[in-house]
Amino acid sequence: MLSYAKGEEAPLLDVTIDQGFRKTAVLHPDRPAVVVRHQDIRLTWRELDAQVEQVARGLSGLGMRPGDRAGVWSTNCLEWLLLQLACARTGVVMVNVNPAYRSYELRYVLETSRMKVLFLRESDTHSNYRGILEETSGELQHAIYFASGSWEQFIGAGSDYPPPARMPEDVANIQYTSGTTGSPKGVLLTHRNLVNNASLIAQRLRMTDHDKLCMPVPLYHCFGCVMSSLLCFLTGSTLIIPAPAFNALATLQAVDEERATALYGVPTMFIAELQHPEFSRFDLSSLRTGIMAGAPCPIEVMRRVIAEMHCGEMTIAYGQTESSPVITQSHVDDRIENRVGTVGQAMPCTEVKIVSTSTGETLPVGEVGELCTRGYLVMKGYDGNAEATAQAIDPEGWLHTGDLAVMREDGYFGIRGRARDMIIRGGENIYPREIEEFLYTHPAVSEVSVFGLPDEKFGEIVCAWVRLKAGETASGEDIRAYCRERIAYYKVPAHVRVVETFPMTVTGKLQKFRMREKEIEELKLDRAAGIRTA
Repeated sequence: MLSYAKGEEAPLLDVTIDQGFRKTAVLHPDRPAVVVRHQDIRLTWRELDAQVEQVARGLSGLGMRPGDRAGVWSTNCLEWLLLQLACARTGVVMVNVNPAYRSYELRYVLETSRMKVLFLRESDTHSNYRGILEETSGELQHAIYFASGSWEQFIGAGSDYPPPARMPEDVANIQYTSGTTGSPKGVLLTHRNLVNNASLIAQRLRMTDHDKLCMPVPLYHCFGCVMSSLLCFLTGSTLIIPAPAFNALATLQAVDEERATALYGVPTMFIAELQHPEFSRFDLSSLRTGIMAGAPCPIEVMRRVIAEMHCGEMTIAYGQTESSPVITQSHVDDRIENRVGTVGQAMPCTEVKIVSTSTGETLPVGEVGELCTRGYLVMKGYDGNAEATAQAIDPEGWLHTGDLAVMREDGYFGIRGRARDMIIRGGENIYPREIEEFLYTHPAVSEVSVFGLPDEKFGEIVCAWVRLKAGETASGEDIRAYCRERIAYYKVPAHVRVVETFPMTVTGKLQKFRMREKEIEELKLDRAAGIRTA
């Protein structure tokens, strides 16, 4: 039996984002649509639609036309949502800009995206956006600042616009990959890509207009603007934004006070919520479901979320920006073993296979290889980069994810890590995820990241960064001793660093390349000083 699966057939939506949103606004005009707690804003679907129309007219007043590009550079706020919908309404392509960017990264995106207007805040607790923009020599026709006179002027100068002859196959959104290797690439995503991915996720979660989704993940990321906001725009579920950026206390308060039925987050967010000193005082019993995604999900963390946060129907989803983003997801009624030990099954209308990283041939069930996917969800390509597009999508339409995975006979998939993260020590293939899961069994360990380091003797050796639970103590050698007693010798980390924090992207993804760079530099210093390492 080969490692190939296809999700169940389902009718795909043949609509644009705006058409899907307008239908929801007509069906549920007086139901709550959006709650943005840090801005003290509550809108019904009718009210949200009216504000979207104002912003759409504002875009027209700037001279923006179908196919033109508008960037949004901001943490979570109502204006972000309005622009997402208004761009779709007018045919303008929205460019998501990571709020963590500084001048070098911003300059790159401005130049490559060819955006004509950038919407942004003046500043917040994380960044002085105006100052960064002024350092950047990019060609912009307009810079519109939220919560300032320029936003009100933008709205006030609105004008009529002809309904665009937009098709579901047209590009709606450009999202930039994280850029952990090389320069970020602009992923071209169509209305068809995004609407159907959001709709199928909603079906798997059984989301309806009676649900309330608490969403602490960043809107600029596909977890926020597809799996969250667009899902709500299509289903009528209420979208709750607890804070401009992730805040564990604000998230817990939002779930409690708004009686949220669904909660999203990457594993580090759920860990922060579970470990918050005030966790026990919040009533989370309204929760039913949600998604944990964006990074490998530790089994023990998932078990605690289900048991202690009352998320009996919590799911895990796996995907990437280039696949709109979700490829596989667990079901709300899956056995607990499937929901904590896998990333679920192929989504409807989605093909998935596991291929050899050396030959490209589809592998037998149970063997580890690269996960590939095909179907409506595959991006249109990388913006202005035909070579990179051809490397990612083969002539048969398969998107090569670069992720190592394994398929079981029942069609459930397990992720073993990035293909480039696999460690080969003396000819032995070592999958970091396996060691990470093991280290979570150590009673003092809160978070862990495992990666490879170059070594003259073995080619590569294993290194682990570990963050301890509050009040716990353990040295690197203590943890290595724990490993030596329980796992194969070649999997035991040669180096263990106990840290307070991990380098992360703004979405909560661990940046292993930065950890690796630091360790390599430390090893060089040790060798220069004549210090013998393990």
